Amino acid sequence: MRVLLAGATGLVGGLVLKLRGDMAIIPVTRRPIPGTPGVVADFDDLPPLPEARVAICALGTTRAKAGSDAAFRAVDHDAVLAFARAAKAAGVTHFILVSSVGANPNARLLYPRTKGEVEAALERMAFPRLDILQPGLLIGPRAERRPVERLLQWAAPLMDRFLPRALSSLPAKTVAAAILALAAQSGPGVFRHDNRALAATVS
Repeated sequence: MRVLLAGATGLVGGLVLKLRGDMAIIPVTRRPIPGTPGVVADFDDLPPLPEARVAICALGTTRAKAGSDAAFRAVDHDAVLAFARAAKAAGVTHFILVSSVGANPNARLLYPRTKGEVEAALERMAFPRLDILQPGLLIGPRAERRPVERLLQWAAPLMDRFLPRALSSLPAKTVAAAILALAAQSGPGVFRHDNRALAATVS
């Protein structure tokens, strides 16, 4: 089974590559990954992608890192949907998206609204199977500095005592393992997975 992966240089995508075993994963990235063959291209000008059955999208940034609302949407909205369109053209029938808890196209805040808009757009694309992951705060080592997230990760064990399970933190490794498990499934439909469901997938 051949799998396309966008976001392979990020926290979750990098773990998917690390844990993939013998699964044939082709990263689609803006810059090469040493020792890992893949497709290197800008997401606003993607070439035809290799034929595949499954596509995993773990693209994402923050408003602070992007620098503006428009730059944030260029990654979390435009690049995600560009990858989805290219994946569908490559024959993908199963799309897996790493979204976020609280995603809502009608939200007032930029982050959950953008995530919700992407989820809705992907549903309209009508992949035979669509898995939407909605984890809470992801715990794990990031390559880039995100001071606010580092603080939240440090405080997560205390915060989790007072938060509903769906809003609490979750190891990024659990999300990556759940993605790989879901990639092997083929039943049709649209499925949303919160923290509890993601943990149960790999238990």
